[in-house]
Amino acid sequence: MTWSSKQYSQFERERTRPVRDLLSAVPTTDAKFVVDLGCGPGNSTEVLIDRFPGADALGLDNSADMVDAARKRLPDVRFDLADIGAWRTDTPCDVILANAVFQWVPNHADILPKIASMLAPGGSLALQMPDNLDEPAHRLMREVAAESPWAEKLANAAAAREALPDVAWYYALLRAAASHVDIWRTTYHHLLTGGSSAVVEWFKGSGLRPYLAPLTEAERAEYLTRYEARIADAYPALPDGTVVLPFPRLFLVATR
Repeated sequence: MTWSSKQYSQFERERTRPVRDLLSAVPTTDAKFVVDLGCGPGNSTEVLIDRFPGADALGLDNSADMVDAARKRLPDVRFDLADIGAWRTDTPCDVILANAVFQWVPNHADILPKIASMLAPGGSLALQMPDNLDEPAHRLMREVAAESPWAEKLANAAAAREALPDVAWYYALLRAAASHVDIWRTTYHHLLTGGSSAVVEWFKGSGLRPYLAPLTEAERAEYLTRYEARIADAYPALPDGTVVLPFPRLFLVATR
């Protein structure tokens, strides 16, 4: 099941707020070249170029659908289809943004220092990653998968994301390549209209993908029915139909 820019963008306002908060903490001022790793449909790139309007910008994503959507949104910006884990450039980067992408990329111990090494002096690496695998929404994905008739098909779904190391680990890793490291964790409380189905729609654009991809269309429908029933109990709707979705995220800004 490939990434869908349409599905992801259903909650664009909520998904874009963290990147605004992240970039507001970047101390870099005179940026000439900025990169958006995992640019998605271009919403994060738009925030990046608004923050650094005089810089040349490059957006990268491994989803053709996302890159196509980003090119339509920002036709004057270069967007390339690329594996961000293997991406390299010889051009010093003043800002490298990675918003909600490295939770899907393994081996942070090797990849993040290599990316930080591509920063120009005074440049910043700005990362934001969902840190929510212990939240009910993700726990229920695993439980429904394990208890379903398709448990064997879904045996490896949870391995698509690993739990993030702790803050001290990231500090030690990035401090070796940076003069300053800023780290914080924020729990957003997204107010979703539409009851439990809104929560399911949110995660269909992200966390549910590894669980739905191995299934047939009929199996996906049954999985989602079971999942939504559990979600309705875990995230009860308020009288007006609004559901409060707590969403913890880890932020890191490493400045060279």
